[in-house]
Amino acid sequence: MKSFIILLASASTAFAHGGVLTYNIGGTTYKGFTPYVTPVGQSSIQREWDTYNPIQDPTSSGITCNVNGAVAQQTATVAAGSKIIAYWNNPWEHTIGPMITWMAACNGDCSKFTGTGNVWFKIDQAGLISGTLPTGLWGSGQMVKNNTSWTSTIPKNLKPGNYLIRHETIALHTSNAPQWYPNCATLTVTGSGTGVPSGSYLAAIPGVYSLSDPNINIDVYSNANAQKTTWTIPGPAVWTG
Repeated sequence: MKSFIILLASASTAFAHGGVLTYNIGGTTYKGFTPYVTPVGQSSIQREWDTYNPIQDPTSSGITCNVNGAVAQQTATVAAGSKIIAYWNNPWEHTIGPMITWMAACNGDCSKFTGTGNVWFKIDQAGLISGTLPTGLWGSGQMVKNNTSWTSTIPKNLKPGNYLIRHETIALHTSNAPQWYPNCATLTVTGSGTGVPSGSYLAAIPGVYSLSDPNINIDVYSNANAQKTTWTIPGPAVWTG
């Protein structure tokens, strides 16, 4: 009974939070890892994450691929230029904040890849799309409008190989208390592309975000921000290949 009560309390808290639960890749549905359930017997393309709760320390190792982040047992094969649809849990209540999709080349077996250092590049992003900071349409609001899904395209010229794809939203609805919701999945990209992101297109996670960034540590409801119609997405520009 005690364990049931704990599980119920965890689930109740999680209703307002969450992450990517499933993926559609090339018409094939891939189930994500299931938090709050033992990893024993689970097999997924998604790296392990143990809680629906957000990451609130941008210097934490959990911000890379979420809490635990243990390697995935499966890999999804996808052709460069193809679309990947990530389905977040529904309902999703946080509609103030950006959506950002990152990738990183594993340079070999992704089970041995930690994702540390300047290895991450963006393939899409959406911040404040229209309106003002507290009431406008954000990337996360667009995700909710899209049946809590986010569609990304693998850059057509991306060099074939093994990659992590990292979906993320940053919830800014609580004043000066940003919340990160990241999830990583393992891909094998095919094709004849030669593109390799480098230089200013790369960032480290953790590293790219800081609570000293006024666009991250922000009160969108303050008098100073309530009428603003622009917001700068942290990190490098999107790499399109």
